[in-house]
Amino acid sequence: MHYEKFADGTVKCIEDEIPFEVPEGWEWARLNYICMMAAGKSKPTAQIMPDPFEGSFPCFGGNGIRGYVDKYNQDGTYSIIGRQGALCGNINVATGKFYATEHAVVTTLFSDIDFNWSNYILEALHLNKYATGAAQLGLSVANILNVFVPIPSTKEQQHIGRKISEIIEVIESIELQKQKLQRAVLNTKSKILDLAIRGKLVPQDPNDEPASVLLERIRVEKEELIKQGKIKRDKKESVIFKGEDNSYYLKDENGVTDITDDLPFYIPDLWQWAKIKDILQINPRNSLENNLKVSFVPMLLIDNGYSGKHTDEVRLWKQVKNGFTHFKENDVGIAKITPCFENRKSTIFKNLRNGYGAGTTELHILRTYDDTILPQYLLAYIKSNLFIEKGKQNFIGVVGQQRIGRTYIENLYLPIPPLQEQQRIADQIDVIFTQLDAIISSLL
Repeated sequence: MHYEKFADGTVKCIEDEIPFEVPEGWEWARLNYICMMAAGKSKPTAQIMPDPFEGSFPCFGGNGIRGYVDKYNQDGTYSIIGRQGALCGNINVATGKFYATEHAVVTTLFSDIDFNWSNYILEALHLNKYATGAAQLGLSVANILNVFVPIPSTKEQQHIGRKISEIIEVIESIELQKQKLQRAVLNTKSKILDLAIRGKLVPQDPNDEPASVLLERIRVEKEELIKQGKIKRDKKESVIFKGEDNSYYLKDENGVTDITDDLPFYIPDLWQWAKIKDILQINPRNSLENNLKVSFVPMLLIDNGYSGKHTDEVRLWKQVKNGFTHFKENDVGIAKITPCFENRKSTIFKNLRNGYGAGTTELHILRTYDDTILPQYLLAYIKSNLFIEKGKQNFIGVVGQQRIGRTYIENLYLPIPPLQEQQRIADQIDVIFTQLDAIISSLL
């Protein structure tokens, strides 16, 4: 049984307060057996400079270095404990001459107590759980010093401190390598998409139906939809063609213009260039029954990065038909506001309730015509560095609320492969990304 003897000679059984058994040669004691603690001194904020200056000393608060001052109140190596608000129990280490404010508790060890070991003990105690107060949490020095700690011999303290330091170095090294590998995977995905939209990811097949046939198919389908009154005729429609001089020309309401220098790269012979507005529907609207259950997708439910995934909630159409962006199955959604745009919040809408949905107003929607442009290929282009970097150069609006406008989307030049090659590209991206994702999953 464990007992505690007090200064007045009284003895108390503390067996119920001891959290676990310790090895032979260890002892339980309260924290005040190994150290003293004292709060720092108040320092006006105006006297704390953000950057170091000649003759300055680092000034520690509850969350580490706050700035620099012209005096010091401690000299040595100490553990510093945050004592107010969200910083309660936060541990930092100060070495040399420094100043500690009233928001920090400075720990002074008694002899034969190893510093590394004691600092790890303070971390392990999770001192924030001893904070008290309603409006503003605070740590009482008396309460902290009353906490039980298991104490080994000085030699074993030193051994434990060294061993933990070695293990932490290994863990940090592994974490660093993990981060490097994650960055390498992201860079690889970026490169894969870059190769895909340039026609360099999969081999070309001369037997593929050329992309020019797709463009003609789109024109025919658009004419039919115009006759049905489902879309309006674009009076500024354009056509891009390759001249006998191997230059590319844009024919629109202004005549014929050489755009060779405007195009970002060369494309294979069976590919075509076209403006997005001429081959895709942009931000179409749905007309549905009010009580139809549909998917609702706020921005939060669209993944960042390259996955292209999203989840959804269920709503009635009458609840979301006004004031939200419309889409349907296989539409491609692109976040238009910063930082969601740069974070690649873009997706192919899949498995929608009854095939339709609505969502955040901060989306541009691209809808393809049947059997022409695969949504998977279109998403590869949308997530490419070419699209993202050029989009960032065309932001409109004030800082913090910048967006890519519809005009930017409409006038983008899209490289279009034959339909068969689009499918090969989509399949190859899926295979490679699945393998890369498996590498990342193995690190978790």
